[in-house]
Amino acid sequence: MALQQLTQTVPTPQLDYDCDIAIVGGGIVGLTLACALKDSGLKIALMEAKPQSVAAAKGQAYNVSLLSERIFQGIGVWDKILPQVIPYRHIRLSDADHSGIVQFYPTDLGTDALGYVAEHQVLLDSLQELFQDCPNVSWLCPAEVVKVEYLADGVELEIVQSKIQNLKSKIRTRLLVGADGAKSRIRESAGIRTRGWQYWQSCVVATIKPEKSHNNTAFERFWPSGPMGVLPLPDNRCRVVWTAPHQEAQALSELDEKEFIEKLEHRTGGLLGRLELEGKRFVFNVQLMQSDRYTLSRLALIGDAAHCCHPVGGQGINMGIRDAAALAEVLQSAHQLGEDIGNIQVLKRYERWRKQENLAILGFTDFLDRIFSNNWLPVVAIRRLGLWMLQNIPPLKTYALQFMTGLRGRPPQLASRC
Repeated sequence: MALQQLTQTVPTPQLDYDCDIAIVGGGIVGLTLACALKDSGLKIALMEAKPQSVAAAKGQAYNVSLLSERIFQGIGVWDKILPQVIPYRHIRLSDADHSGIVQFYPTDLGTDALGYVAEHQVLLDSLQELFQDCPNVSWLCPAEVVKVEYLADGVELEIVQSKIQNLKSKIRTRLLVGADGAKSRIRESAGIRTRGWQYWQSCVVATIKPEKSHNNTAFERFWPSGPMGVLPLPDNRCRVVWTAPHQEAQALSELDEKEFIEKLEHRTGGLLGRLELEGKRFVFNVQLMQSDRYTLSRLALIGDAAHCCHPVGGQGINMGIRDAAALAEVLQSAHQLGEDIGNIQVLKRYERWRKQENLAILGFTDFLDRIFSNNWLPVVAIRRLGLWMLQNIPPLKTYALQFMTGLRGRPPQLASRC
């Protein structure tokens, strides 16, 4: 069903609002925004088109950065999340079989951990549990937005809550937030263009049970075909993200379990011992994307609706969490000052804050993938020199860690409450 979008430029009568903010997309980023606004005094409607079981079935897991941890603490949800996630206290970077290894520890930052690994359902359940106790948040799922009409004083949405019965209803809001992913229909219907490209690679994602303890270590091992990340999970399990050219990735996903494990044991260099595969393997394409604009009058984009990056370094979900926290801060401040939260001048404060920081991460992850997915000898020499410098020059190591963990740049106020 195509999403219709209409724009009316002439003045219209003041709308009788059903909510102040309508968030389209009830994933982790949309939920984070709703929870961050739970004490704002603003009335929020959160809409998700797909049942939550669809995303949960893939068993996704994420790197949760130190800044994201602090944001979740500020929201008041981290105590629910922490018992179900695992901290990693060691990061090991290596270039294929080269002997030079870069190792990071909490002492490099003066923190207790370098980050956390959380499964999708853990984050989702914890955020949902928090906002269910919020009287100012309404949850509509499944609810598909089929028409958007931008008016001078607000936005009118037409939604379908039952495709079988074709039950339609309308919601009037001061501000629409698109948190509906990389293929955002909200972004497309507003005519916001994107720039970027599809990579020549795909990622094979799997969960494994290693013979040896993972020792709370996150591995990033670079190969000419693409990086491989191995993240520790509870119960001595690991989540593998294996990047390879499209045809190779598809072939890896179709190998029988024994052959796949043999190749995986070779790629991990025996550091984890013999491996067992748990559950299914999934393949997804990789892209870099940046929206030309994050905001229009009455509209803001967050998370993958605004940008996408290569999974190397595990930055994607963290960028979206920071977007949500930054937008929440801007909206709460504007609301307290009596400003119109849907006004483009208000929303531009969010865009100026987040767009440049996200662009830096997009460039960083793209650079890492290109310089390491490469066999040209001059590039190999340069990157191995870079790894040596990273290991042996403490200020450089600290800066790199701060960047990867989100501790560079402007932190949201939520992150400073803990």
